[in-house]
Amino acid sequence: MSEISAGRHKNHDFRGRHHARNAGRVKIVLAFSAVMMVGEIVAGHVFGSMALLADGWHMATHLAALGISLIAYVLAERQADNDHFSFGTGKFGDLGAYTSAVVLAMVALGIAWESIDRFFNPQVIAYREAMAVAVLGLVVNAVAAVLLMEHHGHEHGHHHGHGHDHGHTHDPDHRHDHAHDHGHHHQDLNLKSAYVHMLADAATSVMAIAAIGLAWAFGWIGLDPVIGIVGALVILRWAYLLMRSSGATLLDAQPSAELTNAIRDEVEALGDRVTDLHVWRVGPGHLAGIVSIVTAKERNVEFYRAVLTGVAKLSHLTIEVEVAKEA
Repeated sequence: MSEISAGRHKNHDFRGRHHARNAGRVKIVLAFSAVMMVGEIVAGHVFGSMALLADGWHMATHLAALGISLIAYVLAERQADNDHFSFGTGKFGDLGAYTSAVVLAMVALGIAWESIDRFFNPQVIAYREAMAVAVLGLVVNAVAAVLLMEHHGHEHGHHHGHGHDHGHTHDPDHRHDHAHDHGHHHQDLNLKSAYVHMLADAATSVMAIAAIGLAWAFGWIGLDPVIGIVGALVILRWAYLLMRSSGATLLDAQPSAELTNAIRDEVEALGDRVTDLHVWRVGPGHLAGIVSIVTAKERNVEFYRAVLTGVAKLSHLTIEVEVAKEA
């Protein structure tokens, strides 16, 4: 005889706890970055400065990435009650993060290509204008990065302590302590992707200031493309790490081996057997799980719900229990 937790789950809203606030931060950064971009492009045309034009169009690529992040937030909110998405829209942000990481990688490759070209074909640098652009870009991007950094790695989501029968009601304002809060499943990767873009732009500005300053002072023109290549490699690594983390979520990779093992150990310590066990991330701060158990004792779903609540406070947990003569 087998028993499966039954009933219709009333709410699959697995967005991050600070979804609205993070979306607001991205909007603010997007707005003043757009003003900065337009200002640089217009000034570049007016004053005939290629440095201003280049930096303005470079910022446009980061604005595209910020736009992707904002669209992900908006769609996740608008489609939150759409039953078409079996586990809600919590992963919209991860999809946005992965797409944004691809854009970041393309930007890095573009910087590397231009740096290699300039290494073999040196160009005269308008030091005064280039330095002004780099400093201004650093200030703007540093402010943006700080605005996005404050909470990008601290989305300690609220995992509900319900090894439940699909009948709990999601409370977005209530926070629970997680018995096993391992790994980085609490991160809002969509916000992190926006942060990484601004950090990358700030880093390129720092390196540009160093390269321009040394070339201006000592005539080391060849240093500019070399630092450009180094910067491109650093940004490529950031893009790879972001793609790896967001891609793992999109592919339902196990977020925490320690948590999964803890669930299995807790059940098997009772003398029962776990025949199937899956834990995956469904949104920032939200994990879902499926556990199939074979037992020789008369134990039902409610019994294991109580047992596992103390081990894994998941936002969504489905339990199947099969009572057999031999476990």
